[in-house]
Amino acid sequence: MPNGQRQMASSSYDPEDALLDSVNVRILGELRDSPRLSMAELARRVGMSAPAVTERVQRLQQAGVIAGYHLDIDPAAVGLPVTAFARIRPMPGSLPKIAELAAEIPEVTECYRITGEDCFLVKLHAPAIDQLEAILDRFLVYGNTTTSIVVSTPVPRRQPPLPTPLAGRILAGCK
Repeated sequence: MPNGQRQMASSSYDPEDALLDSVNVRILGELRDSPRLSMAELARRVGMSAPAVTERVQRLQQAGVIAGYHLDIDPAAVGLPVTAFARIRPMPGSLPKIAELAAEIPEVTECYRITGEDCFLVKLHAPAIDQLEAILDRFLVYGNTTTSIVVSTPVPRRQPPLPTPLAGRILAGCK
């Protein structure tokens, strides 16, 4: 997709898929906890050779299981201490314009198409409330906004839980 956009995966987890065997789930767990591991260190941790682990990681990347490696920047540390979520309800005919505008505004770090009365949920960061207001005003041309300012983050962003490998479930059921 253009501009690094990702669409939600259309396929779902298949517990019988050999791609997510117990070794690959262990590899994913290690990379989730330490994404900067060298292949040699990752191989040592899972008890395999570096070439074998490298091949498995490449297969996980090609299959889209590993979607990328990310740098996590603290917005407040770079002068954007105000974080907010805005729900946007577009006016008739404005749906694509809101998505385009969200993509153009660098302070918008996430944009989701959602169900319900509102059609979009955007996460944005600003240096101060007045600049937040100016950003939100740009969306008012195309629809109504409802904004919530983040006060704290009791559960910081994290990766989803990894599946339990099929082999482990089969063995657990055989007693």
